[in-house]
Amino acid sequence: MKRRIKPAEFAMQTLFLICGLTAIAFVLLITVYLILAGLPAIREIGLTSFLFGRTWASTHATDPRFGILPMILASVYGAAGAIVLGVPVGFFTALFLAKAAPPRLAGLIRPAVNLLAGIPSVVYGLVGMCVLVPALRAWLDLPAGDSLLASIIVLAVMILPSIISVSDAALAAVPREYEEASLALGATPVETYLRVTAPAARSGVAAAVVLGVGRAIGEAMAILMVAGNVANMPSLLSSVRFLTTGIAIEMNYAAPGSLQRQALFSIGLVLFLFIMLINILLNLALKRGKEG
Repeated sequence: MKRRIKPAEFAMQTLFLICGLTAIAFVLLITVYLILAGLPAIREIGLTSFLFGRTWASTHATDPRFGILPMILASVYGAAGAIVLGVPVGFFTALFLAKAAPPRLAGLIRPAVNLLAGIPSVVYGLVGMCVLVPALRAWLDLPAGDSLLASIIVLAVMILPSIISVSDAALAAVPREYEEASLALGATPVETYLRVTAPAARSGVAAAVVLGVGRAIGEAMAILMVAGNVANMPSLLSSVRFLTTGIAIEMNYAAPGSLQRQALFSIGLVLFLFIMLINILLNLALKRGKEG
C-alpha cells in the first residue's frame, strides 16, 4: 500500500525542491551572463592574444594591449602557494582538535578559528600591508615588500578557517569503531589517525581543500593591498596582479561599452571557468580514489 504523504511533509519537500532549483538557476544565470558579457572582447582581441599575451596596457591611448597571462600565472601561483602552506597547517590543526586535543583546549581553539573566519578580508589586507609588507621589505632587503610572497602568506592565513572547520567536522564524524579496530591491531594513536581516520574522512577534507582553493583564487580586497598590482610575469619577490585585482582596480573607471570594460568581463569569465575546472578535477580525483 502506497504511503500517504502528509501536507506538512509535502510542503517541506516542495520548499527544498524550490531551494535546490533556485541555486541551480543562479549558477546558470551567472554562467550565461558571463559568457554573453565576456565573449565579445575575446572575439575582438583574439583568444590566443588574450590568454597568452604578456602585456596588459588597457589604457594605452594608441596601442592598448589585453594579455592576461601574467595575471593568470600570478593567480595560479598565489593559490598554489597558499594551498601548500595552508592545507597542511589546517589539516593537522583539525586532526588535533578532532582527536587529540583536551576538551578545554579544543573549546578555546574552535571559537578562535570561527573568529578568524568572520574577520573581513580588508582587515587581513590592512594587517598584511602594515605589518607583513614592511617586515618582508626589511628581512629580505627588498625595494618594496608588496609581492607574490606577501600575497601567498595572507591567502594561506585566510583559507585556514575554512580548512580547519570543515576538516574538523569530517574527522569527528569518522566512526569510533574504525579507530578502535586499528588500535586493537597494535597501531599507535598517531598511526591510527593518519592511516585510518584521515582516509575515512577524505571526502570532507577534499571539500575543505576545494573551499580553500575557491577563496584563494577569488580573493580580491586583501590581495589588492599586498600584491603591488603590477601586471608583471610573476616572481616570488616582485609585485604582481591577480585576475581578481585586475577587475577590481579597473572596473571603476572603465567606460561602459568600451573594449577595456568588455575585457574585464572576459577576465571574470576566465576566472569563473578556472574555478569550475578545479572543482571538476578535484571531484574526479575523489571519485577515482573511492573506486580504487
